[in-house]
Amino acid sequence: MGNVLFVNKPSGMTSFDVCFKLRKVLHTKKIGHTGTLDPLATGVMIVLFDKATKANPFLVSDRKTYRCEVQLGIRTDTLDIDGNIIESSSYQAPNKEELDQILSSFLGESLQEVPLTSAVSVDGKRLYQYQRQGLEVEIPKRMINVYSIEFEEILNDGFVFQCEVSSGTYIRALARDILKKMSQIGTVRKLQRTAIDTIGLEECDDLEKILNGEYRTHSVYELLSQRYPVISYEDTAAIRNGKKIKLDSDEKQVLICDGTEVLAVYEKENGSYRCLRGLW
Repeated sequence: MGNVLFVNKPSGMTSFDVCFKLRKVLHTKKIGHTGTLDPLATGVMIVLFDKATKANPFLVSDRKTYRCEVQLGIRTDTLDIDGNIIESSSYQAPNKEELDQILSSFLGESLQEVPLTSAVSVDGKRLYQYQRQGLEVEIPKRMINVYSIEFEEILNDGFVFQCEVSSGTYIRALARDILKKMSQIGTVRKLQRTAIDTIGLEECDDLEKILNGEYRTHSVYELLSQRYPVISYEDTAAIRNGKKIKLDSDEKQVLICDGTEVLAVYEKENGSYRCLRGLW
């Protein structure tokens, strides 16, 4: 039995809410996830519990895929349909050629202005706290990478696009910037995370089923062995004590295992390897 769940998160709940409910089902206090989803958003969540939580820093993905539905004609203070409408106007449905051209302009690396409703900290205070208190703040920007982005569907009052982006990319902000280039206003109406790396919705269990005891578990080995070179090391006592070791390897970081039991992640330093973190 593993200590990882692939969850299809429903709308209307925070990621914390999901973990809170699962804590009761799994009978554990140690639980976490590898990436937050807004309450509006649905889709793939990787949830770790018990000793798997130690591996969280090594499971944060660099690639996440989303399906985003944008409604034209209204702008909200949260950049999604759950917010307060602060502007409305007539709109014109885009044509496919125009949308393809605009979307393709976002490919690659760029600086993205973080949404004011985010939990990013500036001078010890969350951005959403500045917004709620009506305080001015210099909004930070962060480097993001859009690996792919493409038009999916034109709707009567909006459009749908899909994208694969780097970790830390705000899809609401991406939609905001797309709308700016379209010279229109709009807001995110639906948002679904369809994949984290190679883990797609088809591998996830619905939260309702999990809460009813119907779920599949996965191992930390299953996930980490796809990210790091696996090395079996006979002196497991040395690994459990966090000792430096010599390895015949040129890899920067390696996963030390005893069979399929994950023991630690080690990093090369001055010709030997030091323990980054024990995971047993």
